[in-house]
Amino acid sequence: QVPMVESGGGSVQAGGSLSLSCGTSAYKDYCLGWVRKAVGKPREGLAAIGPTGRTSYRDSVKDRFTISQDNSKNVLYLQMNNLEPEDTAVYYCSATWGLCDYVTILKPETDWGQGTQVTVSS
Repeated sequence: QVPMVESGGGSVQAGGSLSLSCGTSAYKDYCLGWVRKAVGKPREGLAAIGPTGRTSYRDSVKDRFTISQDNSKNVLYLQMNNLEPEDTAVYYCSATWGLCDYVTILKPETDWGQGTQVTVSS
């Protein structure tokens, strides 16, 4: 399997925006998603997009984050707006089969990228 590689993380002030990208060439027709892991907290599913384009979002991010994919380039995106210090975490893209939502992308058999750090300062 070609590993998924995230990019686009960094540091931003509260209220700012970042856009994350992830190469997904090995994962056609998978359920793709984004999760994050903050220090001292469990891994959180944020958003998922299925092969039909149907999306699912965690309530805390649904009005601020947008998941999308460019099938021609095999790239998954996460546009993050109005970032808050609580969004500080390592962000991972993910790929899995079956039922596709922001919860099911956390199941153990999911494939993960290596992660990219997002830091939001107040």
